[in-house]
Amino acid sequence: MSTATARRTGRIAGINGNLVTVEYDQTVRQNEVAFVRTGDVRLIAEVIRVRGRYADIQVFEDVSGMKVGDVVEFQGELLAVELGPGLLAQVFDGLQTPLPAIAEQHGFFLPRGARLPALPRTPTWEFTPQATIGERVVAGDRLGSVPEGIFSHAIMAPFSLPGPATVAHIAVPGAYTVTDLIAELDCDGTRIPVTMMQTWPVKRPIRAYAERLRPREQLVTKMRILDTFFPVAKGGTYCIPGPFGAGKTVLQQLTSRHADADVVIIAACGERAGEVVETLREFPQLVDPRTGRSLMERTVIICNTSSMPVAAREASVYTAVTIAEYYRQMGLDVLLLADSTSRWAQALREVSGRLEEIPGEEAFPAYLESVIASFYERAGIVRLNDDHLGSLTIGGTVSPAGGDFEEPVTQSTLKVVGAFHGLSRARSDARRYPAIDPLDSWSKYTSLVPADQLRNAQRILRQGHDVQEMMKVVEEEGTSMEDFLVYLKAEFLDAIYLQQDAFDPVDGASSAERQRLVFGVVTDILRAAMAFTDKTTARRFFQDLAQLAKDWNRTPLDDPSFERLQQQIQSMVTEVAPHA
Repeated sequence: MSTATARRTGRIAGINGNLVTVEYDQTVRQNEVAFVRTGDVRLIAEVIRVRGRYADIQVFEDVSGMKVGDVVEFQGELLAVELGPGLLAQVFDGLQTPLPAIAEQHGFFLPRGARLPALPRTPTWEFTPQATIGERVVAGDRLGSVPEGIFSHAIMAPFSLPGPATVAHIAVPGAYTVTDLIAELDCDGTRIPVTMMQTWPVKRPIRAYAERLRPREQLVTKMRILDTFFPVAKGGTYCIPGPFGAGKTVLQQLTSRHADADVVIIAACGERAGEVVETLREFPQLVDPRTGRSLMERTVIICNTSSMPVAAREASVYTAVTIAEYYRQMGLDVLLLADSTSRWAQALREVSGRLEEIPGEEAFPAYLESVIASFYERAGIVRLNDDHLGSLTIGGTVSPAGGDFEEPVTQSTLKVVGAFHGLSRARSDARRYPAIDPLDSWSKYTSLVPADQLRNAQRILRQGHDVQEMMKVVEEEGTSMEDFLVYLKAEFLDAIYLQQDAFDPVDGASSAERQRLVFGVVTDILRAAMAFTDKTTARRFFQDLAQLAKDWNRTPLDDPSFERLQQQIQSMVTEVAPHA
């Protein structure tokens, strides 16, 4: 950093919570980083508005003790993250401070102004060069690789490369730190040094790829209600709105464990501290079905609890999505789970109120829709310069007050996502998990089962719900046998297919092949004509059939008893056919 840039300072003219007004003499850039000097502590902040000789900055840390007249140092750089080998299995705060390393130095309470490099500088990585001297490269092209866990971590030409460049120097194979020189690029006569580590502004999408494609391939989560009824595509977007305690966080953890993704990024944005601690304790203990080792080895966690300053919530979301884009540039399938975007929106509302901006609906800022859209639009599947494909799938939870899906954050999210997995308080209270409402939820992506089978099942669910509502008025005696059978079929579909036992190793993760087979059998049952002498007999039949189907769900696909149970189910249905 130049001396002139380092001397650009200002002084605090006003303080309103984490919003600080600074009077400055020289130039100031929108969104640049600043440090507020309070005593012997330097607090990091970001410029969010410039007006004349005054700049409004949001401070990402506790502002206790700050006073008018304190010096503010402008850095001339945008808020950025470090990208390179060593990110996986790490736990960061919203500003990419490594929390385990901070805890070793300062204990379990994060002190103000404490900063450590996100990537450790001392470990070495075995570098294998892939580019050759004289080769033409552009931003994002692979120069070499290092092993990181189960992946080959690509060392790429800087994303900030202004244009095509020539490889002037490439390091020989060997062990290097993230700050060692591993290549030099010649760009129009300018030598650009390249290390394994590079920085990138969090609010600027990484676009070092050849083409952005339309999401088509399904992201298999091994949860039947999602993969069959409300699928998500690789590179797609989805949201999970629901009331508190309906199972949003658990659903995301199950998705991270079983989804067909290479890297999982978890952004705990404004979550309760207890939930974050539970996540930090459980994830290292979770076994990755793909490797048999800890799931944490291919996971990055960004923590920002509700007790931290609200300004840091926004930083945590952008930090997470930037790291996710970085791994997508390597040709990997990345899944980003943001929990919860509602608390991010609440932080935007608080900052907007302090800026005295004209409020929108429910006092949220008028630009709430565009901010949420710009976040989800960073998802996508891309074709890289070497023709490999990489994808970033974003799933965000929404916590509407009182479970009201008409509130602004939910409605703004629904306008930009490709799938809506609405959680129901009634299903949660009835212990029907996952508590996704099959009548309110929807998806724009293609299911893994045939469309005609899916439409038939959705019709049965809707008609069964209508009959259930009617029975609340006329009771069972006033319901015809035909309607009663529709109701029983809908309850059977719910019990043995929509609901899933996450604690069972077989039923908790249903493969795409198994889902197609089971749903085909279930479809035959839903379409089958049945005859019963009375409603009690019909109810008892479906109870026995559901219990047998649940045993079938808990039987491995390659177990000899799997086919036997399937034949028993089909035989039971045949016995109640009218011609029987």
